[in-house]
Amino acid sequence: MSVSVVIPTHNRAHTLPRALDSVLAQSHQPLEIIVVDDGSDDETAELMEDHYGCCDYLRQANQGVSSARNLGIEKARGEWIALLDSDDRWLPNKLQLQLEALAGAPRYRLCHTDEFWIRKGVRVNQMLKHAKSGGRIFQRCLPLCVISPSSVILHHTLFEEFGLFDTELPACEDYDLWLRICAGEEVLFIDRPLIEKYGGHDDQLSRRHWGMDRFRVHALMKLLDQQQLEKEDRIAAVTTLIEKSTILAEGAEKRGFPERAAYYRDIQQRYPAD
Repeated sequence: MSVSVVIPTHNRAHTLPRALDSVLAQSHQPLEIIVVDDGSDDETAELMEDHYGCCDYLRQANQGVSSARNLGIEKARGEWIALLDSDDRWLPNKLQLQLEALAGAPRYRLCHTDEFWIRKGVRVNQMLKHAKSGGRIFQRCLPLCVISPSSVILHHTLFEEFGLFDTELPACEDYDLWLRICAGEEVLFIDRPLIEKYGGHDDQLSRRHWGMDRFRVHALMKLLDQQQLEKEDRIAAVTTLIEKSTILAEGAEKRGFPERAAYYRDIQQRYPAD
């Protein structure tokens, strides 16, 4: 079970060593570590050349995290793809435990784990809405993202069947992909924290973009337009879409953006649940 690790990065020379060192410390070593530099202008190139020559280092003009991940996935040679954000860290037995779990349950093609949250250097408790789980989790994926990219390992055939990350989305690109996959797949979950997920810094996508639900609305509309869903799942997806569109419409009206409000009001008429 060969594994390719894909790490997208942009101007994170200060956190990238933490991520890379955690991969190099794995009890099960991957086939390759692919770092995709999405147009960094800090010391990332020097860091990779001086200290991480064992990794495959790819550079591209700044096109966003989805494009960077996709490039790494397309270049990967492993049967399995493990994603890691350049500000997060794996625990030393993360890959080993996931591969053992997948070997014991070969029908699964996606495995994710629980996680520790680190905010401003302090471990904090997750809110209940972020709780992770396995099995048929499509409807749990609708409100918000419940699979962390840094915890996931995926069989390469999933990308062939469900596509890559959506480069049109500047954020919530993971939410979009998990919806597409979980509409047709059960997932394996290891109920044990095997990553440290860091947050609270200024360059997080969730802090750079207002109204994250507008990206989720885009993902839901695309899903409903392009993918066949079971009846109960379609009803749940439309219900979530209407709820999010209503909130966005009300917010636009309060802020004096009538055209934006009308766009989100129109969505409620375009997607009947039956």
